Amino acid sequence: MTAPAGVLVVGASAAGLATVEALRRGGYPGAVTVLGAEPHLPYDRPPLSKQVLSGAWQPDRALLRPQDVLAALDAEFVLGDPAVGMDAPARSVRTASGRTLRADTIVIATGTSPRTLPGQAGLAGVHVLRTLDDALALRAGLLRCARLVVVGDGVLGAEVAATARTMGLDVTLAGPQQAPMASQLGRPVADRLAGLHTERGVRLRLGTGVRGLTGARGTVTGVSLDTGEVLPADLVVVAIGGDPVTGWLRDSGLPVDNGLVCDSRCRAADGIYAVGDVARWHHDRLGTLLRLENRTNATEQAVAVAANILGGDRPYTPVPYFWTDQFGTRIQVYGVLPADAEVTVVDGDPETGRFVARYRRDGRVTGVLGWNMPKQARMRRQEVADALAAPDSAPAPR
Repeated sequence: MTAPAGVLVVGASAAGLATVEALRRGGYPGAVTVLGAEPHLPYDRPPLSKQVLSGAWQPDRALLRPQDVLAALDAEFVLGDPAVGMDAPARSVRTASGRTLRADTIVIATGTSPRTLPGQAGLAGVHVLRTLDDALALRAGLLRCARLVVVGDGVLGAEVAATARTMGLDVTLAGPQQAPMASQLGRPVADRLAGLHTERGVRLRLGTGVRGLTGARGTVTGVSLDTGEVLPADLVVVAIGGDPVTGWLRDSGLPVDNGLVCDSRCRAADGIYAVGDVARWHHDRLGTLLRLENRTNATEQAVAVAANILGGDRPYTPVPYFWTDQFGTRIQVYGVLPADAEVTVVDGDPETGRFVARYRRDGRVTGVLGWNMPKQARMRRQEVADALAAPDSAPAPR
């Protein structure tokens, strides 16, 4: 099968769908094909660790668009057939089923795949969470178990721990940081998040590495820490980050280094772009290559790439943003939060559970964080945007 010339989007993700929608809004009249590794139509990932996992949402509620809206895009969706190779000069993609898809322009939106622990594949009761099917399998496991250990103290691990605890499970969160999400939030706020988890009954075993998993008769029984302690578990979730899905580009000649490396226009080569978690592009205002794994970037980057495909020539220079919801608390981050930043509360009061903090380094605002103050945090975003727009804008945090 050879697709007609036009635009081929590799990845039926939020970023991939947003690219198609932006192209159509911009008046693109040509053929569009969307190639997806999963059998599902595009769905939203943030609800997987919260609403879908808890059962508050049925799985189909996570779909990004209903069938009739997708049909109106006049795009062909080729699903359940992952890309396995690419000829960049010919702009053609080979799939696992043997298809060859060719296009004038290719947009790569293949996202990331979860990292795993040694020996994980041979044990039942060990889960990762990236796809809708992962979420459904994990939920089924949670409904049958009593003791959960989450390995990984980043955003995903903390969210899964919070969701499982609200479901009534005995939950332990393990990881090498001194507090959940310390590298994303800085210690003062991360310590506050640790307190929130502890108050709600999550056991924290932080500040130590994980040695491995223990099991009996092919089923996981616990998590072994570097300290020698073994955390008993009926179920384990491994949430230790992900790797960009670029293995299929190995022989393509495209630059791959912690993602598909792109210029400031998110272009990896003539006629080839990348969007979302897989894209590592040059952020002109930060003066560095940047790769962001969050839902907001997926949409904003897709809009920028579509504009450049349609003839624009603008660098993509967003204010980085992410959010997380845990135990009814919403944390929003605009910009970057260096570990050595000076942190000042500029709105609200941490003791009331509602505040905004400003992060500065070398006298420059690098980011703002809102804790249950979405409107005020959004207003403070402009301070970060102004700092990025300054002629002598500082580089990304070390």
